[in-house]
Formats: sequence, structure tokens, C-alpha cells
Amino acid sequence: MPVVNRIADYAEEMKTWRRHLHQIPELALDLPKTAAFVAERLREFGVDELHEGIATSGMVAIINGQGNDAGTGPTIGLRADMDALPIPEETGVDYVSGHAGNMHACGHDGHTTMLLGAAKYLAETRNFSGRVALIFQPAEEAIGGARIMVEEGIMDRFGISEVYALHNAPGLPVGAFLTTPGALMAATDEFHIHINGRGGHAAMPHETRDPVMAACGIAQAIQTIVSRNHYALQDLVVSVTQIHTGTTDNVVPDTAYINGTVRSFDPDVQQMVMQRMKEIVAGQAASYGVEAELNYEEGYPATYNDPAKTVFAVDVASEIAGADNVESEGGREMGAEDFSYMLQARPGAYLFLGQGESAGLHHPKYDFNDEISPIGASFFVRLVERAQPAT
Repeated sequence: MPVVNRIADYAEEMKTWRRHLHQIPELALDLPKTAAFVAERLREFGVDELHEGIATSGMVAIINGQGNDAGTGPTIGLRADMDALPIPEETGVDYVSGHAGNMHACGHDGHTTMLLGAAKYLAETRNFSGRVALIFQPAEEAIGGARIMVEEGIMDRFGISEVYALHNAPGLPVGAFLTTPGALMAATDEFHIHINGRGGHAAMPHETRDPVMAACGIAQAIQTIVSRNHYALQDLVVSVTQIHTGTTDNVVPDTAYINGTVRSFDPDVQQMVMQRMKEIVAGQAASYGVEAELNYEEGYPATYNDPAKTVFAVDVASEIAGADNVESEGGREMGAEDFSYMLQARPGAYLFLGQGESAGLHHPKYDFNDEISPIGASFFVRLVERAQPAT
């Protein structure tokens, strides 16, 4: 079964929606224009309920299936993220961002469009039982809007029993799907290390407590966590990404700052990294005669696909794209995704949808491929119709 014919009829309309959203990119939780546009479309489609103001600008729309006017029965959740990134756009398209310094560099305008297309079809046909909850989420790129929506109780409030999401994938053939059961994307943490020494004249370093050398020692020692404290067959990344210190050539500064990221899948590995980093920072500080403070911040947890729900999602994707265009054991990657919080709360699956060759995600020349909007929308509606068939 290829793209649903009725959704194919929406293709130009969906392109118009997407390109409008592309021109109004907004950040984090503050998405007034984006949320207003989405809410207006959902009301036009005739959804049964629209609950706004969740996680500030997020919303959940409810569509009841056949014979379900009372709003009972199982509920399947479908999620799209809506926020953009603080990146100046360099695409040169005629629908370029109208918000200087912001752009949809990750395709969330397309994700929102795919779910809107599914909403229009589901509200029109209602060829399913139970209910569907359409989750439009802010702040995937920062803060973790999915976490906030879960903490605000959307799973229990709307009786969501399973939940699914898509993300576009540059470099994957147009319309192809890729996912994997179990761990799909990494947990992401960040660390900040503030070093306080004693500055002085660079010609008399014996009178100082040099934070520059301490920063170098700490940065090098941190790399031994992966190489000497960790089993090589388990995935782990520890990257120092910033070192800031000093202002000129003849002054030893008072302070230094180190920042970086940790990516892991296993909570025990994550805890090991935290413990070793504390020990390394304290030990290196003592050896260089400085003071050092570690601030380790746990971020998004690992994105974990429920194995059974993944098998089901892959079967649905195969209907849309053909089995040869679906990779069901695509392996895992070190990127992160806040949909992980929803998958902690309810079983479900997260899949990548190929958009062909393009600039990479988070690149100033990236643009979502409108050709895949009907494909993603068809996937969403077939999930609902297959999971909750009309009786």
C-alpha cells in the first residue's frame, strides 16, 4: 500500500502549510505564531477536542473513532515537534525565515505538517476505533518539551496507551524508513568544570597556581574514561568541546573553564562516567594546586523503542514504502531526542524517514523535503487504523 490516495490529494496544501511554518520559526517553549497556526488548522479539520497551553505552547488534539462519541476506548498518541533553532538561514529559498537568526534547520516544520496532514485525514474518515491523541510539542531542541508535557500529565489525562513519532533523515533515500528495536538514540549529558587558580606574571609561573595547565590535565585525563574505564563493546562518547581561559601572552590567568558532552545508552555506564569525572577533577585539581568544581547535568535519557511496538511500526512502514525500503535493524546512534521521555512513559517507537540528499540537520542550508510529507502522514494514519481497526 503506497501513500494513501486521499492524503496524496493534500500534497499541495501540506506544502503551503509547511512553507508558512518555515517562515515563522520560533524557539523553545515560546511558539505563539506556530501554535496559533496549528490550532487554527486543527479547528478547521473538526477535531473533537483541542487542549492548548500544555508546556506553554504545546497542545493535544483528540479525534474519536467510529462509534466513539463518548470518547472512550484505547488511545494511540502521535507526536510532532514544532520548535526551530537559533541559526541564521542560508537556503536562499523564497519562503526563507522571517525571524532573523532563527530557522527550521531540523525539519520540525515538516514534522508538524505531516501530523497536520494525518489529523485532517483522520478527522474526515474516522476509519478507526478508540481515539487518537495528536501531540504537538514545543522545545525539543532545548529544555525538553516532551519531559514537560509528560510531567504535566498528558499520558494519564488523555489515556494514551502507546506513542509514536517520526524524524526526517537527510542522506536516507526519499520515503525509506529506518529504526531499530531497543536503544535507538543516546542519553545526552553535559559537564561544566570551573577552575580557580592564582594568576600572575607569565615570567614568574612559580608564583602562580596555573589553571591553564590544570585545564589541559583535566581535559586529557577525562579522555581516559572511555579508553581505560569502559568496556570497549559498549557505546560511549566523552567529548571536551570548550576550554576558555586567559587574555594575553604574558599573564597566567586566575580561572579556566571546560565544557563538554557525554553520550551513553546504559544507565550504569552513565553513572560510571559521573563518578570517574568527579574523581578525575578532584585529583587533577589537587595535583596542580588549584580548586575545581564539576557541574554534571543529566540531559535527555536514551531513546528506547519498545521491541513489539517497533515490529508493528516497521510492518506499517512496509505497507507505505515497501519492505525493501524499510530498515528494521538500523543500529543506534549517539544523537539524542527528547521523545525519549514519552517512550519512558508509554511503549512505542521512533522512526527515521528518508528525505534524500540534502544539507545535514542543524545546517544553515538545510531545508525539509516537501515530497515526504504525504508519506509521513500516511504512516501515521495507517498506524492508527491498524492499531485500532474500526469494528
